[in-house]
Amino acid sequence: MVYKKKVPTFAKHMAKAKKTARKKTAKAAKGSIRAREDKPVILITNDDGVTAPGIMNLVEAVKDLGKIIVVAPDKPQSGMGHAITIGQPLRLHRVSVFGDIEAYACTGTPVDCVKLAVDKVLHRKPDLCLSGINHGANHSINVIYSGTMSAAVEAAIESIPSAGFSLLDYNIEADFTGARKFTRMVVEKMLSTPLDKHTVFNVNIPSVPVELLNGLRICKQAYAKYEEDFVERLDPNGRKYYWLTGEFVNFDKGKDTDVYALANNYVSVVPVQFDLTNYVLKAKLEKLWKL
Repeated sequence: MVYKKKVPTFAKHMAKAKKTARKKTAKAAKGSIRAREDKPVILITNDDGVTAPGIMNLVEAVKDLGKIIVVAPDKPQSGMGHAITIGQPLRLHRVSVFGDIEAYACTGTPVDCVKLAVDKVLHRKPDLCLSGINHGANHSINVIYSGTMSAAVEAAIESIPSAGFSLLDYNIEADFTGARKFTRMVVEKMLSTPLDKHTVFNVNIPSVPVELLNGLRICKQAYAKYEEDFVERLDPNGRKYYWLTGEFVNFDKGKDTDVYALANNYVSVVPVQFDLTNYVLKAKLEKLWKL
């Protein structure tokens, strides 16, 4: 008896082609947070306090991009860097300042907020952590001192891709229109791009009308710092105290820096890391010192 080879129908060919296409799409999107079917969990924090205009605008910019949870300091914590609270209790209070969004005020530092959020509020790692929007610049050396950026770095240490956002305007009535637009743009790119779990971005936005912003620019951190001076004064009781002042000086004249980008009305995006190892020097010393 002779058996004829069965010829696949056109419908079966099409079904197989669609299946192959789906596999390719899934493979291409592997690692992308948005590739998941469920909504990403986005933790939001800051260093200006849970009721600051900046965090209100950050929530407004991204609230439909995932499940938002806010854990932020109950008072301003600017300049706290990577400080954590040791030797005194931390408290969390549920607050209703973002409508239906679950939010907590924390008595600790921005880094404390991230730690508590992961361990006691979410009981899991969120898919993203966003910090800000800070009042004032966090470009160049400011990233070292910034509570906004330290919260984002802490999230990256905890294997949570993160970003810190800052608007170059210290005014409490600052216009966040451009900041909202570009913050959302960055977050959408983060959600759709396969990111290493230790990714952290430092994003600074010029304080100009939105129509004058020229777009995003990926930059390096400029070598720029404050030439500081402590002004000596007397309090009402005649006792000396000191007030920190200083002038910002940019030593880096490159056109690939965050300072240059911001001066030319670009939103600067600097990928930063918590590994402070100088790998170039390490390699040299391994040869020179012959340990």
